[in-house]
Amino acid sequence: MEQGYHIPVLLNESIDGLNIRPNGVYVDLTFGGGGHSREILSRLDDEGRLVVFDQDEDAYKNRPEDERLLFVRHNFQYLSHFLKYLKIDKVDGILGDLGVSSHHFDAAERGFSFRFDGKLDMRMGQGLKMTAADLVNTYALDDLKRIFWQYGEIKSSYKLASEIINQRASRPFETTTDLKELAEKIGPKKENSKFLAQVFQALRIEVNKEMDVLKSVLMQSTDSIKQGGRLSVISYHSLEDRLVKNFIRSGDCDKTQADKDIYGRSDVPFKAVNRKIIIPDDEEIERNNRARSAKLRVAERL
Repeated sequence: MEQGYHIPVLLNESIDGLNIRPNGVYVDLTFGGGGHSREILSRLDDEGRLVVFDQDEDAYKNRPEDERLLFVRHNFQYLSHFLKYLKIDKVDGILGDLGVSSHHFDAAERGFSFRFDGKLDMRMGQGLKMTAADLVNTYALDDLKRIFWQYGEIKSSYKLASEIINQRASRPFETTTDLKELAEKIGPKKENSKFLAQVFQALRIEVNKEMDVLKSVLMQSTDSIKQGGRLSVISYHSLEDRLVKNFIRSGDCDKTQADKDIYGRSDVPFKAVNRKIIIPDDEEIERNNRARSAKLRVAERL
């Protein structure tokens, strides 16, 4: 694995949560630098198998030579499709380490970070057609306002959207610096970095359809995980965590509580293993500052 590509967050906690069976079949939805996958493989015997998903070519280059590993070079939203293709009925556990890898944030040419000047791209998979530049140069005012409010929780979303439309009329956005310079004029001076992070997060989520993809794979996990199997998900912002929490509680990403029948009984597919969210300790945050916002939830298939 390329050094510094991505330091796995909550490594032991997330893999312990899977309750690994040595001869079991597991899925890592986001291979990235391979840290979580390597830990899963270390706990499997010769009969165990690990299916990993990643649409990014950079991640594919990090794969280990291991006959137990099956690498799927596609977005994890196609989980059910590829399990069927691989003739795998159900798996013993699924791990999801959501969000963006450290490598993506540090690669200027990928356009994920306002810290570097680069093309305004933000695609997690190079096969996606729409870049962040395409988005800010073509979306209507209402659509821009919606994504900044919904995915960035930006209070000045209307003003930001309006200024983007005004600027692009004479000078289209091409680089991260183009967007950064405009956003800096609108955001609060004292919390400039936080505001820029919210702007870039909102665009990244929209470009990669992250919320739709997460909802889809959570719903697919119901039929993909066998009884007693585990779902272990690490999220990095409240939007993701809310979907995961709702799904575990109700079986539906959009409902906070499960539906009940006339007798007050609810039929949910999972039960929470950890009642409280698991977060990194101070030592891990000191070692890897990007772990500070991580939240882990583990659930077992009923």
